[in-house]
Amino acid sequence: MTTRLPSSTRRRLLAAGAALAATPLALHAQGAWPNKPVRIVVPFAPGGTTDLLARALAPEFSRVFGQSFVVENKGGAGGNIGADLVAKSPGDGYTLLMGTVGTHGINKSLYSKMPYDPQKDFVPISLVAGVPNVMVVNTEKAAARGMNNVADFVKYAKANPGKLNMASSGNGTSIHLAGELFKSMGGVFMTHFPFTGSGPALLSLLAGDMDVMFDNLPSAMPHIKSGKLKALAVTSSQRSAALPDVPTVEEAGGPAFKGFEASSWFGLLAPAGTPAEIASRIQQETAKALALPAMKERLLAQGAIPSGNTPQEFARHIDNEIRKWAPVVKASGAKVD
Repeated sequence: MTTRLPSSTRRRLLAAGAALAATPLALHAQGAWPNKPVRIVVPFAPGGTTDLLARALAPEFSRVFGQSFVVENKGGAGGNIGADLVAKSPGDGYTLLMGTVGTHGINKSLYSKMPYDPQKDFVPISLVAGVPNVMVVNTEKAAARGMNNVADFVKYAKANPGKLNMASSGNGTSIHLAGELFKSMGGVFMTHFPFTGSGPALLSLLAGDMDVMFDNLPSAMPHIKSGKLKALAVTSSQRSAALPDVPTVEEAGGPAFKGFEASSWFGLLAPAGTPAEIASRIQQETAKALALPAMKERLLAQGAIPSGNTPQEFARHIDNEIRKWAPVVKASGAKVD
């Protein structure tokens, strides 16, 4: 004999069964990252190396993940505005940061008040590339002043205190700090003008409003090749393969600049709480994209050295860079309140 359940009970059981049947699908839909566009925040204005690297990777990510990866420029405060925006975003994998040696190595020592913690508020994904900076001057102005090399530049600066304007991509960037280190070691004074990124700073240098900049090599390279900017030295400890005839600051500047080194790096990060699985997937695709022959050749030609390391390796790199730059910032005397 079959017992017939009350209709109300049958309805509740049917509803519960339907919910259980739908649960795997619902969970799968919620966990299928990415199921909407992802933004990559560049904490500087368009045109600089941070922006160039983000825009080089975005199309590759869009292709392999099947969703749009949109680059969003949020410049200001040496990268802190854009970095803070990402730090305070949900850790769901839909907001990434193209961080730099400034936002995650220098700024913690440079700024008296930081809106975010570069170690606790982010999940490191992968180091994208390392690049030397290059000391560049406006070619026409340099020729008029007899600045053919670093020694000429230092001589002019000492003879004309306060007459040279130094452009940077913002307070706390490696571009700024390389200049401060040069001023300190060379015993020269230059007025610092921080911009919201390399792009607008370069435009001012090209226009002749600024006199010198210690720019990231990839963003300066087209203007060096065109002859509009003159490269006096690279800021790395060794010469760059992309500019083999350009000496290091130490080589060109003599004993006063012994040990001079101020290079840059760029890497992808996500807000704290972002699942490790998502970070791992992005890292794997970053490494694959950077290993593509066309991509690798393009970056090396611009002076960038591709990486693509693991989240764990990148985390250690950030820790080491914070320790490395703290005494450099202190010795340079640079500080931002």
